[in-house]
Amino acid sequence: MSFTIEEKGKPNTLDYRVYFKNSDGKYISPFHDIPLYADEAKNIFHAVVEVPRWTNAKMEIATKDPLNPLKQDVKKGNLRYVCNVFPHKGYIWNYGAIPQTWEDPGHKDEDTGCCGDNDPIDICDIGNKVCSRGEVIRVKVLGTLALIDEGETDWKVIVINVEDPEAEDFNDIDDVRRLKPGYLEATVDWFKMYKVPDGKPENQFAFNGEFKNRDFAIKTVKDTHGYWQALIMKNTEAGELNCMNTCVTDSPFVCSSNDAKAIVDSASAYGEAEPIPSTADKWYYYSK
Repeated sequence: MSFTIEEKGKPNTLDYRVYFKNSDGKYISPFHDIPLYADEAKNIFHAVVEVPRWTNAKMEIATKDPLNPLKQDVKKGNLRYVCNVFPHKGYIWNYGAIPQTWEDPGHKDEDTGCCGDNDPIDICDIGNKVCSRGEVIRVKVLGTLALIDEGETDWKVIVINVEDPEAEDFNDIDDVRRLKPGYLEATVDWFKMYKVPDGKPENQFAFNGEFKNRDFAIKTVKDTHGYWQALIMKNTEAGELNCMNTCVTDSPFVCSSNDAKAIVDSASAYGEAEPIPSTADKWYYYSK
């Protein structure tokens, strides 16, 4: 199964969007139409790369927009770039989300004591390849970190691209600790500090910031898939989320290919990128 993207609008502007197509050329939602599993028997999952490693434009699946394209997050009317907190430059992994998952804001997690953040579950791909924006990769789940972001559970699932030449050496979170020393500590450090330059306090974590293992992480992914299934079948209130899809045939939100095409056609034409503001390259130094 392969996927392609179609860019609309000018990159680095408010109207920039990245739409998705499947191998049949049909427009799809990366939130709802890309299958959870790439290989269910082997627990290999699909993941959508929103932010390539070393970049800091905060791209995300637009959960409230029709067809859920990627778009850049906006704060106070301005495009959002995650601050560079020394020694980290941009995101330190390929960052993205697992499709057909949802962290239900109406469900209080029994481990964290907090409700979900209303988004698909996040991934941090530790593979060697710097992926491209909108790339759909197949990943092995290795473990998870439970970030508590402004009182909400925001799981960060540690994965590795199965195409990585070292992928067979990584099967659980302890393999990351052993083979990539310092990476997990840097991950906690990054998530703890990345909002501090914006005047916010350090983020907190469940489990005292300890990573949970592969089995725990896979169960968490499967639980969030269950919440998504209730959402897409209208058994849970969607609120502001847009559940339009083209491939979940028994969903009440399914739409025609023509309807999907009309949405993409109505978006601004793709154009030359605007320059990234110089402030996005600023370094911040933080005394812990």
